[in-house]
Amino acid sequence: MMRISETVKHLIIINIVFWVGTLTVGQYGSTFDNLFAMHFPKNDMFKPWQVITHMFMHGSYVDYGSGPSIFPLHILFNMLGLWMFGTPLEQMWGRNKFLFFYISAGLGATLLPLAIDYYNFYSITAPLVDQGLDTDTLIAALNEGKYNERWVEIIGEDNWRTLLQIFLGKSLGASGCIMGILVAFGMMFPNSELMLLFLPIPIKAKYFIPLLLGYEIIAGFFGGTSMFGFSIGHFAHIGGALIGLLIMLYWRKKGFRYR
Repeated sequence: MMRISETVKHLIIINIVFWVGTLTVGQYGSTFDNLFAMHFPKNDMFKPWQVITHMFMHGSYVDYGSGPSIFPLHILFNMLGLWMFGTPLEQMWGRNKFLFFYISAGLGATLLPLAIDYYNFYSITAPLVDQGLDTDTLIAALNEGKYNERWVEIIGEDNWRTLLQIFLGKSLGASGCIMGILVAFGMMFPNSELMLLFLPIPIKAKYFIPLLLGYEIIAGFFGGTSMFGFSIGHFAHIGGALIGLLIMLYWRKKGFRYR
C-alpha cells in the first residue's frame, strides 16, 4: 500500500472533521452548510471565508424518497482520489508547492461556475430591470424570501426557477481540487494505467484524463447528476482542471525542478 504523504494526510483529516461537523451540528448539516458552504455572493448567507471552507465540505445526506440518509460516498471518493493521486505529487513537489496547487485548483473550481452564475443571474433579471425594477430591490426581496408574481410572468417560470436556484444554491466539495490534481497526475505520469470504477479496463492516464474532462464539459452544458442521486457541479470540475492545467503548463515552461 502506498504511504500517505503528510500534507495529504492533514487535508484528509480536515475534510473528515468538516464532514463529521455536518453530521452532528444542526439538522441534516444545515448549520454547517449555512456557515461553510459556498453561497451566491448576493445572498445574505454568503461569507468571505466560504471561498475556502467550501473546499472541505461534502454532502452528508441524500434523500432517496424515504427521508434523508447519511451519505459517505461523496467524501469517500474524493479522499480516495486525494490519497491516490495527491501523494505522489506531494512527494515530487514538496508541501508548499502541493498546497499552493491544491488551493489554486479549488479557487478555479469556485470562480468558473460563479462567473457563469453571475452572467445567468443578470441575463435573467434584465427584463425586470427593463420594466423599471431596481436590482437592489430584487436582491433584497429574494433575501427576505419575497417576490411579486408579476416578476414570474415577465421572465417566465423556468427562468424564475433558475434564478432561485442560482440565488439560493450552495456549492461544496473538494472535487474541483481533485480534478486539478488528476490533470497534474496525468501530465506527470502519462503512462500510468487507471481504471474507471465500473469499467475495470486499464486506461493510460494521458487518455483517461482527457476522456474524463470531455465528459465533464458535455455534462456541464447538457446537465446530468451522478448515479447516486446527488447533484454534481460539472463547471466546478472544469474550473479546477483548467487551473491545474495552466499551472502545470507554466511550471513546465519555467522548467521547475521536482524532487
